[in-house]
Amino acid sequence: MKINGTPYRTIWPTADNTAVEIIDQTKLPHEFVTLRLNTMHDAERAIRDMQVRGAPLIGVTAAYGVALAMREQASDAALAEACSALLAARPTAVNLRWGVEKMRGLLASMPQGERAVAAWQEAARIADEDVAINAAIGRHGYEIIDAMHQAKDATVNILTHCNAGWLATVDWGTALAPIYTAFDAGIPLHVWVDETRPRNQGASLTAWELGQHGVPHTVIVDNAGGHLMQHGMVDMAIVGTDRVTARGDVCNKIGTYLKALAAHDNGVPFYVALPTPTIDWTLQDGVKEIPIEERTPEEVTHIAGLCGDGQVRTVQVTPQGSRAANYGFDVTPARLVTGLITERGVVAADAAAMRAALTA
Repeated sequence: MKINGTPYRTIWPTADNTAVEIIDQTKLPHEFVTLRLNTMHDAERAIRDMQVRGAPLIGVTAAYGVALAMREQASDAALAEACSALLAARPTAVNLRWGVEKMRGLLASMPQGERAVAAWQEAARIADEDVAINAAIGRHGYEIIDAMHQAKDATVNILTHCNAGWLATVDWGTALAPIYTAFDAGIPLHVWVDETRPRNQGASLTAWELGQHGVPHTVIVDNAGGHLMQHGMVDMAIVGTDRVTARGDVCNKIGTYLKALAAHDNGVPFYVALPTPTIDWTLQDGVKEIPIEERTPEEVTHIAGLCGDGQVRTVQVTPQGSRAANYGFDVTPARLVTGLITERGVVAADAAAMRAALTA
């Protein structure tokens, strides 16, 4: 996608192929800053501190993290240490495990002298694969938006939650890929952007990238979605996900479950866009089995913003001494999901349908 007219991915190798660079997403939308990751520990810290975030991008960053580790030391012990450290960086997104295990599976049986080059090539391949997958998600989701536009012959209003755009992937995005594809095809549309407390990824990231692409959008507080649906102002919802179980339960940024309930109550189609590596075939019951990340209370008690003097500052919004809980994700049961938009097509959130369509 483009930033001020210049094409960017969210992660890319340096010109000398000795490191990778990323967009520091903690600085957006007020500053555009890139960072160089020189070591596996740099990659691990970028994942943990959410300088990169979004399940697909986390997986790719982890793959590059393994590759950077192999540049320093390609022994079995170094491989095991790198994989262990990266897997511990974030607990919820299954793509992290997928990326690490893809690298481990390739390298474990390979002579140590060949690992560094092979790891770098494999990480680059995984990144390119992510771009192709998300472009395909965009094409399949476009068909839903196009059909909706033809049926109503008016602007299609889409609600999304958190950031599942190109900033959450290597390029294109998951939930936003259909929106970009439809917009580029000339379909009139408008996006309701949930602010997504506590880290405000909707207000800071989704709104920023939609604005960069010229897509009409409006930022709303998290609790406004149900009201908009009641008044016929939302035609469909599309969200991303960090993990989907084998029966179609969806784990996504906290607040997604409430949007799905409101959509169900108001007859609004609720779609989830995801690459198939986000499916955890080992799990069935998302509520009981998916580990939910609990992050620092300061993300709830404090908020950062651009001040009148042009400086970004952090302020406290809660009373001194009030405790805060910060659950990063919630689980939406499959029964509330209209369909899963994948690179292989739109699939019902149902165990049998998913197995038939996505494991052949």
